[in-house]
Amino acid sequence: MRLALIFDKPFLLRYIYEYCDNKIQDRLDKAMKLSTRGRYAVRAMLDLALQSGDGPTLIKDISERQQISRLYLEQLFTRLKAAGLVRSVRGPRGGFMLTRPPREIRFSDIVQVMEGSMAPVECVDDVRFCSRADSCVTRRVWAEVKEAIDRVLTATTLEDLVERQGRNGVENL
Repeated sequence: MRLALIFDKPFLLRYIYEYCDNKIQDRLDKAMKLSTRGRYAVRAMLDLALQSGDGPTLIKDISERQQISRLYLEQLFTRLKAAGLVRSVRGPRGGFMLTRPPREIRFSDIVQVMEGSMAPVECVDDVRFCSRADSCVTRRVWAEVKEAIDRVLTATTLEDLVERQGRNGVENL
């Protein structure tokens, strides 16, 4: 019989930081970077925004233009659809479309669906994660980092990215 232990993420992270060696801690610290899931979802959504006047867009076409695996894009679009950012159209002229105009979809909407919070450390979102949260000076700095990231992502829409794309004259994202 196999015994499976299930721990919540904050418990595991606390355990790793308190009891594990620096190599594991260094790997966790590098995890602050945006994953391919988040980066590719933004690129796929921008691709849809660029094609928005042309009707539904096939994942196959996005895959070719963005050089992202079709299977991976299908996983991303499942999440984007569940979040209400895209809708699918069935049939021979089917594909995916944005549910709102590009000016109404924020960079933060996409990243939130794919990544969750952009807090660099757990205690910024949940003070219960750290017993020192109330007196920790560095927590305030991490909170400011999160606020700055959120401010930029919230201020940027797909329409802004489309305009930047046009100014740069770049065909592929």
